[in-house]
Amino acid sequence: MALAVTGMAWALAPAWGEDAPKWGAHLDLEGKLGTKRHLGEVDLFLPVLQDGRNLLFANIRTRMDDEGSREGNFGLGLRHMLESGWNLGGYGYFDRRRSEMDNYFNQVALGADALSLDWDVRGNVYLPMGRTTRNADSLNTAEISGASVIFRGGEERALGGFDAEIGWRVPLFEVEAGQQLRFYAGGYRFADEGVPMVAGPRGRAELVFDEVPGLWEGSRLSFGAEWQHDEPRGSQGFLTARLRIPLQSETRTSSLTAMERRMADPIVRDVDIVSQAGTFGATETATATNGGAITVINSSTVSGADLKAALASAGAGNTVVLSGTFNTTYAAVTDTVEVALNQTVMGAGDLVVRSSSGRTATLSNSTGATINATISGANNAALIMRDGSTLTGMTITAIRGGNVINVYGVNVGDISPAGGGANGVTIANNVITVSSDTLNVAAVRITNASQNVTVTGNTISATRSGAASVNSAIGLLIDDNSTATIANNSFAAYGNNTLMAVYRSDSTALAGSTGNVFVSGTCFIGNPNTGSVGYTDAGGASGTCP
Repeated sequence: MALAVTGMAWALAPAWGEDAPKWGAHLDLEGKLGTKRHLGEVDLFLPVLQDGRNLLFANIRTRMDDEGSREGNFGLGLRHMLESGWNLGGYGYFDRRRSEMDNYFNQVALGADALSLDWDVRGNVYLPMGRTTRNADSLNTAEISGASVIFRGGEERALGGFDAEIGWRVPLFEVEAGQQLRFYAGGYRFADEGVPMVAGPRGRAELVFDEVPGLWEGSRLSFGAEWQHDEPRGSQGFLTARLRIPLQSETRTSSLTAMERRMADPIVRDVDIVSQAGTFGATETATATNGGAITVINSSTVSGADLKAALASAGAGNTVVLSGTFNTTYAAVTDTVEVALNQTVMGAGDLVVRSSSGRTATLSNSTGATINATISGANNAALIMRDGSTLTGMTITAIRGGNVINVYGVNVGDISPAGGGANGVTIANNVITVSSDTLNVAAVRITNASQNVTVTGNTISATRSGAASVNSAIGLLIDDNSTATIANNSFAAYGNNTLMAVYRSDSTALAGSTGNVFVSGTCFIGNPNTGSVGYTDAGGASGTCP
């Protein structure tokens, strides 16, 4: 391959004047050990046309780092030696990069440099082209804003900008010596609308050795150190090593002056297309993944007395995110808060939402919500579930507030034994607690032939205090030809009466009803049942119900 490149380089390098070619093709290999990432670069330098004072060259680079980024630079440059002792150059590149996030970006880079024996001045302009913004769905966000959930899309953007530097030769060696030490100081600025600006200082030092003993004629070895700082990326440092390998069998490097050698100095520019990733997308009102609306109800603006109307207003098939504490009082069944058909009511937990553009994000609600129900009047529950409804991440408490009545926490279907059941209900990851000093209490009640109810991941407890009687404290009551999957819950029943973690009568426990824990209480079986509820009791023994 080296011979092929050598032949191509010399074939493309006829003299502009009568002088024989001074500059040949070479390959530079560079490694950069960094504080945040490590890089490797291969740099091919190909003279195209030249005479004693002018050099037109092609430059092809490829770079990679240990974070998965890859980039190629394809450039053409021209340098001219002035009689005043300066080399002036200009160049242009087409760049293509695959970022760490597997996004592809293109840009054009234009630059110029002026090199002398003692000073260097250079600057570059970077112009992204084509598609400069790519979606970065791992950075999508969703957050509560007022009564809505707001989505913002994650994006990675290529930034346009510029950099510049000035360098000085430290006079440690003779001006024509093959080794030189230079210090550089400069800065950079890259920006795009809505993206934090990437701007800051940059400094570097470089020690160069031409004609290294023991290496090929025309070789060069250099060592360097770099440092830069900007707010988005912080401080970064690099230690560099660069080796030049000549690609022709005969060179004239040893006969070149210092300024002639500088005609083939590497182009110095930013190592890659600068991009920034973050939540830069426009705000969008989020919906549930099923397309339903999301309504946020906060107890600071909606009282417990208005919660029933607020859930009804949110509408069937939609999602409601509750926040805060709602204190409710029920004197009649008609006062009871109901979860509408196919409606999801959520407190704490994660909710996957969708933007109008079809992208998704996870809303993480850590504040949670509580419904404290004080029940007086007829037998009643803190909450009633209807067909297809879901209750998740809530804290539900219910206490007796007056009259001799049964008290329920969450009721699936109508309260009345003659009412209708509810199908396809999910009660997951809630804390449900009930207490009373009269009649029966049940934290969760599934009745009236409700079908395909899922009760999973809940902490459920019932307390029956007061005078001893035949009345009971029940964690879960499932009866009247209902069917349910009951899995991975914690059940407890407390008091001085009949204590039942689970009460089953005329019901079917569906497959997967396992993993429950009976902290306190037992299992009660009445009438024919199908299926079993697996559990571990307070003593650590495993059992099934029945």
